[in-house]
Amino acid sequence: MSPSALLSQDVVVLAKLLSYADHRPPLARMAADLLLSGSQVHAALNRLAAARLVFKDARSSRPNRSAAEEFLVHGVKYMFPAVRGDVTRGMLTSYAAPPLDRQISGGPDLPPVWPFAMGKHRGVSIEPLYKTVPLAARADPNLYELLALLDALRDGRARERSLAEREIVKRARERPHAK
Repeated sequence: MSPSALLSQDVVVLAKLLSYADHRPPLARMAADLLLSGSQVHAALNRLAAARLVFKDARSSRPNRSAAEEFLVHGVKYMFPAVRGDVTRGMLTSYAAPPLDRQISGGPDLPPVWPFAMGKHRGVSIEPLYKTVPLAARADPNLYELLALLDALRDGRARERSLAEREIVKRARERPHAK
């Protein structure tokens, strides 16, 4: 299987792997956290392993951090470019979400949002990498921040992309702290 066979949900699975402080939990737990089926997560891990983005053995999968860094920074924006839509209610993403919201002011423009019925913000919609992203991100701040950073790379202006790239590199290289 070639890396071109990756699906957008595989990027979400990779981001989730990077968000774990320790080894990944059982597949069923990871699937529940991402609102995916166990078979979807299993298939995603196999595709990620074939693309050499994940080290996989019989009991575990862990990210290949250097390859993940390169792919997230340089590949995702070309494989899965952002698709902007209409003004809608949703969940903040890109520069309007943590951690970039502390460094970038959106000015008078409507912020980018993932369309989400339970969202609290009105903004310009950006199609998330996968349809379950808003709910999964709402439950996991580390995942939320990484996916919002990816949206800044996929859709942002030069300054946003530069800040997002630095932050993604940092997160790919370091394990998050256990909570």
